[in-house]
Amino acid sequence: QLQTVESGGGLVQPGGSLRLSCAASGFTLDYYAIGWFRQAPGKEREGVSCISSGVGTTVYADSVKGRFTISRDNAKNTVYLQMNSLQPEDTAVYYCAARPVWTSLCVLWGGEYDYWGQGTQVTVSS
Repeated sequence: QLQTVESGGGLVQPGGSLRLSCAASGFTLDYYAIGWFRQAPGKEREGVSCISSGVGTTVYADSVKGRFTISRDNAKNTVYLQMNSLQPEDTAVYYCAARPVWTSLCVLWGGEYDYWGQGTQVTVSS
């Protein structure tokens, strides 16, 4: 069964950092576009960042540019989201999703992704 498994969430103070991991189960991440999405209580799901298959083109939402970095470790079959300078508005459940497509592009629209994990909670609070 194909699925993604997120980990690394937690409670952090404003200005702090966390690194989320997205591990692939049942497939090889390099052949998939991977997106990170988040959903805060009472808000719609928001695309945060994505990385394409192959060359690994990256895309970031304006709200996280310069603070978040997405990367992929093919040897570990894992995608990471390094989050720095976290703010209370970053509080949400973070999901990673996979899209089986071989292209140098990726998109921040959840409807394009087929496989989703259960999410990991990120809480930014003093």
